[in-house]
Order: sequence, then C-alpha cells, then structure tokens
Amino acid sequence: MSFDSNFASLALSENLTRALADAGYAAATEVQARAIPPAIAGRDLMVASSTGSGKTASFVVPALERVLAARASGERRERGTVYGPRVLVLAPTRELAMQVSKAATVYGRHVQGLRVATVVGGVPYPMQIKALRGPLDILIATPGRLIDHLTSGKAVLDKVEILVLDEADRMLDMGFIDDIVAIAEHTPKTRQTLMYSATFAGDAGRLAQQLMREPQRIDVASHTDTHANIEQRLHWVDNGGHKNALLDHILTTREVEQALVFTSTQRDADWLAERLADQGHAVAALHGAMPQGRRNRTLTALRRGELRVLVATDVAARGIDVPTISHVINYGLPMKAEDYVHRIGRTGRAGRNGLAVTLADRGDSHMIRRIQHFTTQRIPVATIAGLEPKSPEPRMAAPRPEGRFEPRPGRPAKHGGKPFAPRGVDRFAPRGADHFAPRGGDQFAPRGAKRFGAQERAPQPRDAAPREPFERAQFERPSGERHAFAPRKAAGPGAKPFGFKPNRSRPRGHAR
Repeated sequence: MSFDSNFASLALSENLTRALADAGYAAATEVQARAIPPAIAGRDLMVASSTGSGKTASFVVPALERVLAARASGERRERGTVYGPRVLVLAPTRELAMQVSKAATVYGRHVQGLRVATVVGGVPYPMQIKALRGPLDILIATPGRLIDHLTSGKAVLDKVEILVLDEADRMLDMGFIDDIVAIAEHTPKTRQTLMYSATFAGDAGRLAQQLMREPQRIDVASHTDTHANIEQRLHWVDNGGHKNALLDHILTTREVEQALVFTSTQRDADWLAERLADQGHAVAALHGAMPQGRRNRTLTALRRGELRVLVATDVAARGIDVPTISHVINYGLPMKAEDYVHRIGRTGRAGRNGLAVTLADRGDSHMIRRIQHFTTQRIPVATIAGLEPKSPEPRMAAPRPEGRFEPRPGRPAKHGGKPFAPRGVDRFAPRGADHFAPRGGDQFAPRGAKRFGAQERAPQPRDAAPREPFERAQFERPSGERHAFAPRKAAGPGAKPFGFKPNRSRPRGHAR
C-alpha cells in the first residue's frame, strides 16, 4: 500500500501548501502522510523512520500549523517580556540542528513574522542570548548548549507547546539522556511530545514512556529495510596501501559526482583529506573539533558543488542532506552497526541512485558481521580488476543473537561468567581505519602509558591462586636516593624533546 499523497489532501493551511509547492514538494512521503495529521491533532507520537524519508517536514509542518493557529487566535505578546519558544526541537548535532532550522525557514516562508532561532555549540553566547530574549516561535537546539542557557536563566521554556526529539537514539548514545530529562522538566506537562528514533528498544523506549502520554506509534521504516536505490559493495583489503589504492581508483571514476568518505577518527579525517588534496581532489575535512564557522563554510561549499570529496566523521556528517552525493565510502568502519545505516543514507536521496562502498580488512570482519546481523542483509563482496586482494576472504561466523556477546574461547568471562554486552561496541574488535594508524605512532598507546599496564590489569581465572601481598618495604628506596628516571632539562634551541632518560648513577643490575 502506498502512502504517498498530495499535500493538499492533508488539510494544511494555504500558506504551508504554497510554501511546500514553492520548494518543489508535490507529494508527501509515507512518514509525512502518516505523522502530520495526528501531530496536528495534538497526539504524542513515537515515530521510527529511516534517514532520508522526509521526517523533518513531518514535525516542522505541524509546528508551523501551531504557530499559524496562534496568529489566527489574535494572541498578542507584550514587548519586553520573555515568553520563550512555542515549539522546541532538540537535535544531537549542530549540523542536524542547522538543517532543521533551514527547513523551518523554507516551509514557513509565507508565515508572517515567523521567528526561528538556533542554539548550538561553537557559536558565541551573546548572539544566542539576544535571540532567546526576543519574540520566538521555534527554537532548535542541541541539549548541551540549551542546558547552559537554562542554568544561567537565559532560556525560558514555560510556554513550550510542542517538544520534538529528533534522532533521540543518537542523543542517548551521545550521553544526553540526563540533559533531555532536565530540559523536559522545564516545559509544561501539558505539552505535546514528538519523538523520532531509529529504534525504540532499550533507553529510547524507556525515555518515551517517561516523557509521553499515550503516544501513537508509527513505524515507517527500520534498519532491516532494503535500500532499493542504494547499491552496497564490500571490498576486502590486504593492508593500508591496498585500501588507499582502492579509494584512489573509486574516486577517479566518472560516476563519482560527489563522494562522502567516512573515517573513524578526527585525526584520520584530517590526514586523509590532506592526502587527497595532494592528489588534486577538491576535498575538505569535516569533524567535531573544527570551529563552527569553518564547518558551515565547508558544508556550503559542498552544497554549491565546490567540493567533490568530503572526508568526515560520524558525528559531523549527521544531518548532511546533499542530493548530489553519489558515493559514500566507508574508509574507516563505524563504531556501531546503527551508524552504518545512517552513513549510507547520505546517498541515494531525492529519488537518485547511490553507491555505498565499504573498505575492510580481516580485522574488521567482526564489525562487518555485526552490520549484516543488524540490517539482516548481506553486503555483496566485490573486486576491482588489478586490485584484487591477495589474502583469502575472511570466513564470516554465523551471527549471534542480538545484544549478546559471548567471551572468546580461552578468555575468562567477567561479572561471574555472564555474557558481556557492551552497548553497540565490540571492544575486542579493531575499529576501522584506526587499525592502520596512518602517520605513524600507536593510536591506542597514549604517551607516557605504562608498558606493562595491560599485564597488570589482565583478569585472573577463578581457580587461580591468590597473589602474594606486596611488601611495601621492598619497593621503597633508601633515603635521599634519586629516581631511576629523571626528566631532561631544556638545553637551548637545539635540545631534544622533553622526555625521560635513564639515570646511570646506579649499577645496571640493581633491582628496581
């Protein structure tokens, strides 16, 4: 059954129907056709919808209808009084918040006197405080920055009529659950709540029960749905050099209109963008450590077509909606299987076809198996003539039940032998491009780390004999004796970096 319908059949205000037509939207998507009517009627909604399904309009349009209804009722607000927003939208990242803000402006272009403000990190506080003090219809914010304004008393949420949680599962994964609850407590209990999440299992479902009143459940798409317009490919690589050769070959094909390359770390994003720039690509990096102004300029250049390749991390790329992205390349694998679905959803938008390519080595087989188990789909393995892997394809183990991770053979289980179930992370599996450690150095060994720290922390078998208690006296030095290692002193401009050097004042055979 198709849920596509004309926006006119949703009984929207003429102002909104005209704005949607001006923006080129003639037919409503499934999530819009199913969510907009009950949202306008005032129902609390739990909406499970995949990225790229048009979910932003499904809550922005009802929010604008609420603003128009207030205008029609003749409601007046006295000058000099801070009323706060009528609609509050919480989003996990700055990019997604900016995308929602742009959608509200586009769909509300014919709403007279519409006032939309965005409160996110990386933007000076005075500008945001000024926006919060003035008349405000819709406020889009990230939880962390909004909490700052609530704590300082600059934000007022007493008049919020609609609370929207966009990508709630992502906000919970980022540790915002306490902030979300605190923000909700500052809003009226009579508010309407719209919650959008890829899944409502676990914390997302419990949060919905806490914040919502008899919500209507709308399941539009799930992570197990096939992406009909997105072709997926898996290339097994032998090493870092083989991976780079495959990436270079893919990016030089004519089919690439714009490519979004994902890395696992911010350092890898900078390194890879620099490497591709040296090869002549119009490329830029995008990650959370960049100033907001630079991130905005990078996204603007991407939308204008000035960039052909964008190298980004998961958090920074959340919310990117550029229809001309023809390729998504997983250079580094995500930390969570759910992020794979969000990654490939950046291509194949607006009815176009897209290609999602994953470059993985044998150490990534655990995450590949987790992704295939999560999506219940197998990623087709592909090769490129002349760049075939020399190593045999890894044998993929049968998927285990979701949420349970048995300890490896020979490894004693923690917590009384119970299966260890970290939230979406397999701590024993290498994580994407980090495994190759470009630019040298061990990424997993911080400077100054104890060499034998891992040995000291290793779990002991249940039947192992208890260790002998340490005698402090055998480790104490005689009075006045110098430490075995002494920090170097700066010796001028040509001095070596600060570090530690052995103190040769002791005999080499002296026990430490």
